Parts: sequence; C-alpha cells; structure tokens
Amino acid sequence: QVQLVESGGGSVQSGGSLRLSCAVSGYTYSTYCLGWFRQAPGKEREGVAAIDSGGASNYADSVKGRFTISQDNANNTLYLQMISLKPEDTAMYYCAVLYDYCSGSWDDWGQGAQVTVSS
Repeated sequence: QVQLVESGGGSVQSGGSLRLSCAVSGYTYSTYCLGWFRQAPGKEREGVAAIDSGGASNYADSVKGRFTISQDNANNTLYLQMISLKPEDTAMYYCAVLYDYCSGSWDDWGQGAQVTVSS
C-alpha cells in the first residue's frame, strides 16, 4: 500500500519561505511522476509542480522562479521549497504520485498540508 505523508505547512507573512515535505512509502516503481497540487477555498485544485523519475521538472506559471521541487531518492522524500510567498499561495497543498511518466491520472494522494500566507 502506497502512502504519502505531507509535512512542513504553516503560516508565514508575505515574502516568507516554507518547505513542504512528502514522505513516500510502499512503492517500487522505477518509472514515476511525483507532483505537488494545491486547492484554495472555493477554487479548483491546480497543479503546482511535478518531477519525474529522471529528474525532469515542470512548474505552473504562477510559481515559476519562486518554488522548487526536488526529491531525495535515498529517503523517498519529495520536497517543495517555496520562497517569496504571496497571500494568493494560501491553500491546502497535496503531494501525489503517478506510476508512469508525468501524463495521465494521478494514482495516490497525501492528506494535505495547509499553507497560509498573510499580507
């Protein structure tokens, strides 16, 4: 059973930084895609960033230059470093895994971590 557990959320002021972590366990796929998503109240869930098993990454335009996705394969952990945070970044952040390249439906999700940015 694959499990994804997010941590590192919290409250910061505008311009601040946070790092989210996602501990992934229970899978042994050599080809995969790991991603971060977010959902603000009253809004649809949106993709933030993704990274594949080869290390290639992509970002939503709204976070380019401010967020960095990375993975620690030795510790099976996915990260999202967020700097220059804005109030519009406030949302519940979820990590997810897709057992293929970064195209298609996501297979498993974490429970979410709240990020709140105040102005």
